[in-house]
Amino acid sequence: MRIKYTISVIFIVALVIIEKENNIISKVSDKLTPLALLSPSLLSAPQHNDSADVSSDQHMNHHMVNSTWSIQESVLPASSAGGRKHILLLATTRTGSSFVGEFFNQQGSNMFYLFEPLWHVERMLSVETGGTNATVAGPAYRDVLHQLLLCNFSLLESFIEPPPEDHVTAALFRRESSQSLCEESVCTPFVRKVFERYHCRERRCGPLNLTLASQSCMQKEHHAIKSVRVRQLETLRPLAEDPRLDMKFIQLVRDPRAVLASRMVAFSSKYKIWKRWAVDEELPVDEDEVRKLKGNCDNIRMSAEIGLKQPPWLRGRYMLVRYEDIARFPMAKAAEMYGFIGIPFTATVEEWILKNTQASKEVSGVYSTQKNSSEQVEKWRFSIPFKLVQLVQKVCGPTMTLFGYKFAENKEMLIDKSVSLIEERTFL
Repeated sequence: MRIKYTISVIFIVALVIIEKENNIISKVSDKLTPLALLSPSLLSAPQHNDSADVSSDQHMNHHMVNSTWSIQESVLPASSAGGRKHILLLATTRTGSSFVGEFFNQQGSNMFYLFEPLWHVERMLSVETGGTNATVAGPAYRDVLHQLLLCNFSLLESFIEPPPEDHVTAALFRRESSQSLCEESVCTPFVRKVFERYHCRERRCGPLNLTLASQSCMQKEHHAIKSVRVRQLETLRPLAEDPRLDMKFIQLVRDPRAVLASRMVAFSSKYKIWKRWAVDEELPVDEDEVRKLKGNCDNIRMSAEIGLKQPPWLRGRYMLVRYEDIARFPMAKAAEMYGFIGIPFTATVEEWILKNTQASKEVSGVYSTQKNSSEQVEKWRFSIPFKLVQLVQKVCGPTMTLFGYKFAENKEMLIDKSVSLIEERTFL
C-alpha cells in the first residue's frame, strides 16, 4: 500500500508541474502567435492600433493585424538590393558588451543601434513565471529580435510596462544608450510633466514615439542590436535564414573567472553567497549556485561550438571575439569586426575608441564604457581569492579551454603579472 501511495503522489505532482509549465508557455504563445499568421511583408512594417484602452494581449494582436500603413510604403527592401547589414552582438553580463556595442552606436547616421531591448521581455517573463524560463524565453527573444531587425516595434511594445499609448512610451530601457533613439528625427517635443527615467542626454526630448523610431530605422543603412539575454545561438537560426536579413552574429566572450569577479562587484546583492565563500573557509558550497555557473558556461561554450563549426546556415555569418583581445588591441579588433560585417570603419568610431580606452580612474565606473582597457584584462586576478578561481576552473574548464584561457595552478601563479593566463588564439 505504501508503494502504491508513493507512486500516486509522484504522479499527481508531475501532472501539476506539467500543467503549470503549459500555462506559462500558453501565456507567452498568446503574444507570439500573431506573428505566424502574418505574411513576411506585413511583419516588416510598423503596425498601429486604433485604441490605447485594450488589454496587453489585445493591444498587441490589434496593432499587429490592423495597420494604417500601406504595404507598399512599409515593406523593407531586400538586403541583396540595398546592401543593408543586420548585426547581433551576443554576450553575457560583465563581458564588456556595452563597450563593444559602442563600436556600432558610434558609427553615425547610417547605423540604427538598439541597446538591450530584450530587457523588457525578460522582465515580463520573470514576473509571469517567477523566473526566466528558457523554454519560454528562447522563442520570445528570437521573435522580438527578428521584428526589431525588420524595424517593427509592435511585438516589443507588448512587453513594455506600462503599455505604450498610441505607440508612445516613457519606459523604454536605456533609451539614452542608443544614439538612434535620440536623434532629431525621433525627438518629440519635451513634456515637462512626464518622467522618463532613461531620457536622452544630448537633447531634451519627449517620451519615445516608436512609430518615429520605426521610420528612422527603415531609413538607416545598417541595423545593430546588443543583447546579453540570448542563451543559445541555435535559437536564432530563423534570422539567418530570412532572405530579408543579411545577418552577422558576433559572440563576445570573456574569461569566466573575470566575469565572476566583476559580477560580485556589480551585482553585489545577487552574489552574497560567493562573497561569503571568499572569506569563510568553512562555508559549504551551494550546489544551486554552482549549477547556475555551470549552466552559464555550458551555454556560452555550446553556442561558440556551433558558430565555430560554421554549419551552412551560419557560414560567413559568425564571429567569435574575446574581450581580452579587444581590451588589448581595441582598434585592430574593431577594424576586424567591421571587416567581417562588410561595412566601412569610420573615423568617428576610431576617435571614440581612442578616447574611451585611455580613461583615468576618475571616470572609470562599474557601468562606464570609459576604461583604461589594457588594465581591465588583469584586474580580476587581484580581486578574487584563489579558492573561487579553483571552483570556476573546475566547473567551467571546457569553456575556458575552448576560448584559450589558461588555468592558474596556485595562488602565486594567479597574482604573478609576468605569467599570462591568455593563450594567443585566432578564431576563424
